[in-house]
Amino acid sequence: MSGRRGFDSPPHGFGDDEETRTLLRSRPPRQALDWVGAAIGGTVISAHALRGAMSSAVHALTVHLPNDRNEHVVLRRYVRPEVNEEEPDIGEREARVLRFVEAVDVPTPRLLAVDPTGAEAGVPTILMSRIPGRVDWSPSDMDRWLHRLAAILPRIHATPVPQPGVIRPFSPEVPTSYEPPPWTRRPTIWERAVEIYLGPAPDCDAVFIQRDFHPGNVLWRRGTVTGVVDWQSGSIGPAWADVAHCRVNLFRYGLEVADRFTDIWEQLSGRSYHPWAEVVWIVGCLDGLRDGQASDDFVMEEALARAVGEMGTSPSYSSSSSLWRSPSRCIGECGTVPTP
Repeated sequence: MSGRRGFDSPPHGFGDDEETRTLLRSRPPRQALDWVGAAIGGTVISAHALRGAMSSAVHALTVHLPNDRNEHVVLRRYVRPEVNEEEPDIGEREARVLRFVEAVDVPTPRLLAVDPTGAEAGVPTILMSRIPGRVDWSPSDMDRWLHRLAAILPRIHATPVPQPGVIRPFSPEVPTSYEPPPWTRRPTIWERAVEIYLGPAPDCDAVFIQRDFHPGNVLWRRGTVTGVVDWQSGSIGPAWADVAHCRVNLFRYGLEVADRFTDIWEQLSGRSYHPWAEVVWIVGCLDGLRDGQASDDFVMEEALARAVGEMGTSPSYSSSSSLWRSPSRCIGECGTVPTP
């Protein structure tokens, strides 16, 4: 998930401390650069850290090839020991997703090489092609930007779902604690939200989702989308999950902007947004929300209150409704909500 407190952050990362800058933004070691050169038959002549990555070190590299041509690639190294301990297959999983998204109807990075265990590159490492374009958090035409952002999702979700086991099922973020944020003005809303989060997931069509969809992972050039990056979280689950995650990142512009994005997505996709996804993603943000108050926190709380209200008052969202399935039935489709 993106660092939602990074809207006014420095160029690399989201308010990195010195330890993070050293770990994630330093030039890749010679072992990793030699592995890149061997993988594509050239010599790395430049490297610079890319903005935003927090679970891994991501660098843009220029590789000089024997034919006197330069190739621009992206190197992702999983350098956090705790990440590799929790997800020892993370490199191979991302490689599988990158191979799969070649079939997605949007430009995506192409897998060039993978060292899933770090035996050659030092840590689990992915090498991929670089897509031209830049991230745009300050659009000159908000409505056009939202429309083009929302238009990406139906194309991703229309990708044929692979055989079970190729792409993992969706599972929400799990906070370390369900304590509400200290600044809340409506603690009972958070209590009800946690109940929903820990309850069964609603019935849904299982589609391929990006799972980390937000403006920071969409590249633009001259107002046109040039590609979508950061696919390591790709999953099989409800289309609403991508919409909800993007909404959380749009709250910085106000609830009305997030709602406009959702309206456009509903019109383009022919689907209806489900407030369950909103509740699940916001509860998943709890750890970050307890770090201190940000300008959009009360917007998030307002959105949560509305979603909880819709879940509690609409018969179609009741846990006794046929729209709901038990957690065991939802495994591999919508995913289940784990308990920390």
